[in-house]
Amino acid sequence: MNLEEISYRRGYNKPAVVVDLKWNSTVEGAIAQIKKRNFLTALEDYQGDLLSVGINYDKDTKQHECLIESWKI
Repeated sequence: MNLEEISYRRGYNKPAVVVDLKWNSTVEGAIAQIKKRNFLTALEDYQGDLLSVGINYDKDTKQHECLIESWKI
C-alpha cells in the first residue's frame, strides 16, 4: 500500500511531511539536505501538498529552531 492509498482510505486531507533533525547546525542546512538527497522523491506518488521541515537543536543554548517549506507536486 502506498502513501496515497493510506491517505485516501483514512480520509486524510493533510500534507505529507519530511523532517530532518540537526544538532548544532542550522535549519537551512536541514532543508538543504532534504533537497540534496532528494528525500521528497519518496513521496512522488503522493497527490497532495508536501512539507519539508528542518529542525535544529543547539546543545549550548538548549534552544531549537524550525523551518518549514511547502511544496506542490
